[in-house]
Amino acid sequence: MLLWAMIAVPAVAGAALLVTGRRADRLAPAAAIAVAVATLVLAVLNAVGRTVVSAPFLNGVPVALRVDGLSAVMIVTVAGIVVAVLVFAAGDLGPGEPRARFHGLMLMFAAAMLVTVTAQTLLTLLMAWELMGAASYALIGFHWRDEYRASSGLTAFLTTRTGDLGMYLAAGATLAGGAGTLALADVAGLGGGWRDAAAAGIVLAALGKSAQLPFSFWLSRAMAGPSPVSALLHSATMVAAGAYLLLRLEPLLAVTGWAGPVTAWIGAVTAITLGAVAVCQSDLKQLLAASTCAQVGLIVLAAGAGGVAAGTEHLVAHAVAKSLLFLGAGAWLTALGTKDLAGLRGAARAYPVVGVTFTIGALSLAGVPPLALWPSKDAVLAAARESSTTLYLAGFAAAVLSAVYAGRALVLVWSPSVPDTESHWDTEGTGTRRVNGAQVLPLAVLAVCAVAAGSAALPGVHDGFVGLVDAGPATATSWWELALAGVVAIVAVAVVAVVVRRRGDLPAPAALRNWLGLEAAAHRLLVGPTLRIAHGLAVFDDRVLGDGVRVAATATLKLARGADRSVERAIDATVHGVGSAARDLGRWARRPETGLVHQYYAQAVVGMILLAAVLLALR
Repeated sequence: MLLWAMIAVPAVAGAALLVTGRRADRLAPAAAIAVAVATLVLAVLNAVGRTVVSAPFLNGVPVALRVDGLSAVMIVTVAGIVVAVLVFAAGDLGPGEPRARFHGLMLMFAAAMLVTVTAQTLLTLLMAWELMGAASYALIGFHWRDEYRASSGLTAFLTTRTGDLGMYLAAGATLAGGAGTLALADVAGLGGGWRDAAAAGIVLAALGKSAQLPFSFWLSRAMAGPSPVSALLHSATMVAAGAYLLLRLEPLLAVTGWAGPVTAWIGAVTAITLGAVAVCQSDLKQLLAASTCAQVGLIVLAAGAGGVAAGTEHLVAHAVAKSLLFLGAGAWLTALGTKDLAGLRGAARAYPVVGVTFTIGALSLAGVPPLALWPSKDAVLAAARESSTTLYLAGFAAAVLSAVYAGRALVLVWSPSVPDTESHWDTEGTGTRRVNGAQVLPLAVLAVCAVAAGSAALPGVHDGFVGLVDAGPATATSWWELALAGVVAIVAVAVVAVVVRRRGDLPAPAALRNWLGLEAAAHRLLVGPTLRIAHGLAVFDDRVLGDGVRVAATATLKLARGADRSVERAIDATVHGVGSAARDLGRWARRPETGLVHQYYAQAVVGMILLAAVLLALR
C-alpha cells in the first residue's frame, strides 16, 4: 500500500484544502508542509522497496504504477523539491492570500507528477498528464482577478494542450497496433506505421510540456504565477515531465530510427536558441525561464542520443539548482518588490544569505565545478559525442551560453547599487524589505544539495547512479573532459563579469528579448483563433441554441394554454350537460313516489305490460 499512499496522501489532502477554502487558510501552510514531508518519507520507502501496484479500470486496461530505478530517482526528487517550495511559500505568501486554495493546488499538482513518473500504461499517464495541466493552469493564473495573469494561465494551458493532442495520438496508435493493455513497455514493439505514429505523438506531447521549440514561449507567460509556483513548475514538475517521458521511452525513440535524431536536434536547437534568449533578458524570472527551456533542451538532447543516465542526472541536478534560483528570485521579489535586473543591483549585498545561496545556484547552472550541473552537463555532452560530432558541438555551445547567462545574472545582483536603483523597487508590489526564516531555510538546504550533487563527478558515485536508474551502460567521461568543461565555464563567467563591469550590461537584440516573437506568433496562430472560435461557439450557443430553446418553450406554453382553453371548455360543457341531465332525471324519478297504494299498483301494471310488449317484440 506504500505506493498508493504516496499518491493518495497529497491528492486527498489537496482536495480537502480546496473544498474547505478560506476557512482553512490559517492551518493550510502547516498542514501542507506536514503532508509534503509525509509524502517525501513515503517516496523514499517506495524508492527503496521498488513497489508495484495495479488496479482494474477498463476492460483489459488497468491503472498500473511501478517504482523502478528511473522513477525511484524522480519521486524522491519531486517530493523533496515540493517540501522546499512549500516551506518557502509559508513565508512568502501574505496573510490575505487564499492559502488553502494555493496549497491544495500545489499538493494536487505534486500528486499528478508522482503518478506521471510511476505510470506504466498510457491510460494512467494520460490521466495524470491531464490533471497536471489543469492544476498548472490554476496555479499560473492563481491571482485570477489580474487580467494579465489569468490570460497567462490560459496561454500556457492552450499551448500545452496543443502538444497534449500527441498523447491521444499515441494512445490511439498503441490500441490500433494491438497493444491492448496500453503498456508503455509495449509501445516500442508495435508493428507497421503504428509505432511511428505513437512515437510522433509522444514526442509532440513531451515537447509541448517541456517548453521546447516551438512551444517555448508559454514558459515566459508562466512567470505570472507566484514565485513558489515558478520554482516548482520549472524544476522537478511540469517542464521536467516531458523530458522524463522521453527518457522513459528512449527505446521507442531508438527503434524508429528517426525519432531519436529529431528529438536530439530539437533539444540542441532549443538549448542554443533559448540560451541566447536568456542572455538578453532584463527580468530575472524571464532569464531563469528561458534558461529552463535551454537546460531541459540538454535533457531532451540526451534522451534523443540514447543517454538516459546522463539525461536523468542532468534533470535531477537542474531541479535542485533551478528551484534554488527561483526561490532566491522570489525572496528578492518579496523584499524589494521587483524582479528587474537593473533594480536588483546590489540585492545580493543587501541580503547576503540569499546572495550566497543564489551564487551557488547560478555557478551550478553555469557548470562551474564542483557544483551540481558540472558533471551532469559533461555526461550529456559525452552522450551527444557518441551520436554525432555536430550534435556534440551544438551541446557544447549551449553549455557555454549557460555560463554566460548565469554569470550575467550573478554579476548584476552583486554589482554595487547605482543611484537610481531604488526607482526600480516596488514595481511588482510593495516590498517588505526583509527576508524571513521560512524563506531562508529551503535556500540553505537546496544550496547544500547543489554542492553535494557535484560529487557525481566521482567515478564511484557516477557508476552507482547509473546502476540506480537501470539505464544500461553509460558513456564514459574522462577527467580531462570534466576539467575542460569546468575551465570553460569558469572562463565564460569571468569574461562576462569583466565585460559587464567595464562596459555595462550586455546588448539585448529585440528579437531575443521578446522570445523570438514566438508568443506573438502563437497568439496569431493558436491562442487568438482558439478564443475567436470559442467566442463564436458562445454566440451560437446564446443566439441559436439558447434562443431556439426559448422560442420552443414559449410556443409550447402558448399551445398548452390554447389547448387548455379549448379542451377545458368542451369538457366543462359535457360535465355540465351530464350533471343537468342527471338532475332532471332525478326530478322525474321522484314524481311517481306519491305514497298512494292504488297508484303504485297502476304503475306496476303499466310496467308489466311494457315488459311483455318488449318480450313479444324480441321474439
